[in-house]
Amino acid sequence: MRDLSRELLDWYDVHARAMPWRVSPEDRKAGVLADPYSVWLSEVMLQQTTVAAVRDYWLRFTGIWPTVSDLAAAEDAEVMAAWAGLGYYARARNLLKCARVVVADHGGKFPSDHDTLLTLPGIGPYTAAAVAAIAFDRPATVLDGNVERVMARLYEEHTPLPAAKPLLMARARALTPDQRAGDYAQAVMDLGATICTPKSPACGICPWRAPCAARVAGTASDLPRKTPKKKVPTRRGIAYVVRRDDGAWLVETRPDKGMLGGMQGFPTSDWGDDPRHDPPVEAGWTDTGVEARHTFTHFHLHLAIRTAVVREGAMPRRGRFVPPADFSPAALPTLFRKVFDLASATLRHD
Repeated sequence: MRDLSRELLDWYDVHARAMPWRVSPEDRKAGVLADPYSVWLSEVMLQQTTVAAVRDYWLRFTGIWPTVSDLAAAEDAEVMAAWAGLGYYARARNLLKCARVVVADHGGKFPSDHDTLLTLPGIGPYTAAAVAAIAFDRPATVLDGNVERVMARLYEEHTPLPAAKPLLMARARALTPDQRAGDYAQAVMDLGATICTPKSPACGICPWRAPCAARVAGTASDLPRKTPKKKVPTRRGIAYVVRRDDGAWLVETRPDKGMLGGMQGFPTSDWGDDPRHDPPVEAGWTDTGVEARHTFTHFHLHLAIRTAVVREGAMPRRGRFVPPADFSPAALPTLFRKVFDLASATLRHD
């Protein structure tokens, strides 16, 4: 086991990916540890999101809020707007909750041990292990999708996910070294992301080529196996895009609980099989005949788009009018940016 870990660390010393939140292997050997705030922020952003998509968001967040105390003091709406487009918005709400608990209960410093990290809002076993290992060099075991794939192939584990998770965790834990645990955690994730990829793994240049049981058996491309997912249902709704004759837009902040909680967007009807027409203001509505389509984790959503132009002084039943100077489509979640783009042509024509 130690030989496998050492081989992977030797590979990482040469091939480590450069990321703005990461400390290089050379610097870590010299005793430099990563900033816990930077590591935590990157790991939260990276959940179900690619490194390429996260990089600019991480730079923006750390530029505006360079410390956890700065983030804890931020306005909710500002953070949610900065997060717009990154998806899975519960992460942004938990980001604020966690930052405020770290400041209020831990003096603005992240705890270093896995169990205490688990008590923080929004931090699960993977994120706790990643922060403990990468920021504090604790021998904590990370198990994300990349690591699951590497372990399944290394040991040719055919038990399908998610049932295989405890087995793969045991395998990963046995390989986690006491020394350089943070570098090892990043190394095994890099291995899965760059070489032991889901399709066409580059086995010929893998540092674990020789001991990999799946390579020997010729089953690498078949692993890990997964239990078939249930069919994702489709829900429907109506999006109401209202522009006032002075250029203001009608928007509302969605409830904290539920999809896109706490985010700003256009008013909508309920989302279901048979949505009820529930306009936010009295107006002459235009059915655009187009719909915005978006996929969430557990369902597809089709929003029919209706538009209206109202006079200044119109009183909405819900939401508020935002002056054009304060309205930015870029600050909307992806779903509502789709709605805006589709509706804009109709409103300009009107």
